[in-house]
Amino acid sequence: MSEEDKRETSTGEPGQVETGAEPSGTGPDGQMEMPEGEDLQAALREAEARAEENWSQFLRARAEMENLRRRAEKDVAAARQQSLEKLASELLGVKDSLEMGLQAASEDGADAAKLAEGSELTLRMFNQALEKFSIEELNPEGERFDPEAHEAMAAQEATDVEPNTVINVVQKGYRLGDRLLRPAMVIVAKAPSDS
Repeated sequence: MSEEDKRETSTGEPGQVETGAEPSGTGPDGQMEMPEGEDLQAALREAEARAEENWSQFLRARAEMENLRRRAEKDVAAARQQSLEKLASELLGVKDSLEMGLQAASEDGADAAKLAEGSELTLRMFNQALEKFSIEELNPEGERFDPEAHEAMAAQEATDVEPNTVINVVQKGYRLGDRLLRPAMVIVAKAPSDS
């Protein structure tokens, strides 16, 4: 390339000399000038090497993320299994107690008072198992009706309580932490109709 051609390339006009000296390898607009011949081949090889390295890093990062995801899934499954095993272990004692109670009830001359006492102990054992796993009983009698935690089975006129108060619990509800397992089935008070 002749000296004049170089001037034309750098200034854009033939015969004009470049006035402001730009940093080496950049044009007047600050853009990198394209290298020629062997320089271009070397730049291409360098760019390909960087691209290959970036691709390798991406693949390694993706593989690591996949491994982390699998490990997390495995840990969650193991934790869930361990929790189920603990709950099952607690419930097996309750089952044993119920079986002993049924066996005692089937014997001749079974004492009803002792059977009732055994049933109470079994229920206490069951409630302790629920408490260990943060399962809370919902028995909302006398409380204000809450559609988030209660299911109204019927509305009944009542004068001694405010309307929308739970006056009877047909079936208790249960909550596990903040999550509702089963709503309490309730009968709710309503204002008496004027007749």
